[in-house]
Amino acid sequence: MRILIVEDDAALARGLVGSLKLAGYAVDHESNGEEAVRSEQAEPYGLVILDLGLPGLSGFEVLSRIRRRGSTVPVMILTAREAVADRVKGLDLGADDYLLKPFEPAEFEARVRALMRRGQGLPTPELVCGGLRYDRSTARVSVNGRLLDLRKRELAVLEGLITRAGKVVPKDRLSGEVFGFDEPVAPNAIELYIARLRKKLEPDGPQIRTIRGLGYLMELPG
Repeated sequence: MRILIVEDDAALARGLVGSLKLAGYAVDHESNGEEAVRSEQAEPYGLVILDLGLPGLSGFEVLSRIRRRGSTVPVMILTAREAVADRVKGLDLGADDYLLKPFEPAEFEARVRALMRRGQGLPTPELVCGGLRYDRSTARVSVNGRLLDLRKRELAVLEGLITRAGKVVPKDRLSGEVFGFDEPVAPNAIELYIARLRKKLEPDGPQIRTIRGLGYLMELPG
């Protein structure tokens, strides 16, 4: 899934982007509010991580604009402000979580996982499709007890399909969730990862069908 980080502290932003990419997420970064609003409108994000003290538009205004247009994307506020009034304002404007700086990386990543699950309507970290099981908290994937060795991009494609099992996922949507906008993407990149997944899911995993002109579908059992 894809995450937008809105943070004007360059060092902190680099650290957050690096840790989330290592965890297998596609990550974009903006350092000002105006660009953040434009990016959030244009891309299919699963989570927005938002600093309050931004140049130009404040984090509060960014959050307000996101919610006014009807977006339900989960938003985590990061801030050094300890005032209760600021926390109350952020939550009242539609924030889903609030994390004070400085924070422990492990707690930050756990909150990210929880918000991503909540945004997809999934209460637990485990995704299941027939004999296929994917535990997102440990990146452990198995088919009928057989462990699969998947790379980060393969995991991202798998998550995009299994969370919508039984439905067609457009290629462009899948690509938008797997790659950040600053990453070079080969024209056949998604096809390559789909082919690798199919090979690793064989012979007893769910089938991934190509729906010509539309996208890809992970078949439900039965």
